[in-house]
Amino acid sequence: MSQQAQHRAVVVGSGIGGLTAALALHRRGWQVTVLERAAALEPVGAGIGLAPNALRALDVVGLGDTIRDLAAWQGEGGMRAPSGRWLSRTDSSAAVERFGDPLVLVHRATLVDVLAAPLPEGTIRTGAPAELVDPGVVDGRPAVVRTPEGDIEAELVVGADGIRSGVRGALYPEHPGAAYAGFTTWRVVVPAPAEPFLPHETWGRGRLWGTQPLKDGRIYAYGAAAAPAGEHSADGEKAELLRRYGDWHHPVPEIIAAATEDRILRHDVHHMTTSLPAYHRGRTVLIGDAAHAMCPTMGQGGNQAIEDGIVLAHHAAPGAGLGPALAAYSADRLPRTMGIVDKSAKIAKLMMLSSTPAVALRDGVMTLARFGPGLALRTFDGIADWRPPQRTYAARTPVHQAQQAQQA
Repeated sequence: MSQQAQHRAVVVGSGIGGLTAALALHRRGWQVTVLERAAALEPVGAGIGLAPNALRALDVVGLGDTIRDLAAWQGEGGMRAPSGRWLSRTDSSAAVERFGDPLVLVHRATLVDVLAAPLPEGTIRTGAPAELVDPGVVDGRPAVVRTPEGDIEAELVVGADGIRSGVRGALYPEHPGAAYAGFTTWRVVVPAPAEPFLPHETWGRGRLWGTQPLKDGRIYAYGAAAAPAGEHSADGEKAELLRRYGDWHHPVPEIIAAATEDRILRHDVHHMTTSLPAYHRGRTVLIGDAAHAMCPTMGQGGNQAIEDGIVLAHHAAPGAGLGPALAAYSADRLPRTMGIVDKSAKIAKLMMLSSTPAVALRDGVMTLARFGPGLALRTFDGIADWRPPQRTYAARTPVHQAQQAQQA
């Protein structure tokens, strides 16, 4: 392997998983380059919920408490019917009591900034589309990534390039990729309404709406509904939201009224119904949606991408046996993430029920959660209680090492 490629890791994609992997690998001693196709780090303008498993993963790179400080939900919340009737109530402390950490909703741009800030200057290269031309399957040969500025050789390549991953396609060209899950989503961030409300998720017939506070005082809201793939409203998405949710309880109509057409995001949901044979091949590894795209019904897509980055860095020491390290990563991550893909798909089917008897039965079961706030949280047993394989790399940065040397 060339001297240039030794101990170099190239991350393709600067989303949440890619930046987590880049930071964790940097903490482990890798020379990291992040290649991002977009002209700037401008994440989708929406929120993301970070569960206790992701917070503990971020502890490994010293960022968990930074995110915990952004928790905005205090007090009660729960599940509602479109009329406003409460199906189930819970409290913001319930997750802490069960899993040892809160649920924290943050804006994606905020999370990206937090993850990118500790990386050395020049690590992230924007306006840099990348193509994997050699995954490094031959012993001793580096992986090669092609960019408009020339080829880059690397000891490790991380494919963090999303649902339509080009890196995945290069590794496993026969794999069918992610399939349409049968529903679409809308997401908006708006100012808080004048009249107070409790955070909630509301399930209707083949439709869902959620309204959650952000630390900065704004509101993150999201909708989901069964729809044909690729469908868009001829008169705009705001009109479509009003048709679907305009008669739902407060504050749903007010949230939609506050949204501007150009800030409403609509995306069809795709998930990985067919597992990959492994999450690695040669010197190349997949993380996040590139490996295991899932329905957002459990809010675990970004959380699992964060876990991926931390577990990858745990196994992959620069210059060590990379083949066994990546095999161990696949063995750790594939069964866990595909189990969550499957569970998320089952909840999506429950969410999208449309017949009156089925919806009535579903709502009746959800109402049982009134008799124990922890009932709904049991869905996350084995998920939110996950702990990273190593406590922290945060104290191993060059700055900390220099300080420790001086103290010695």
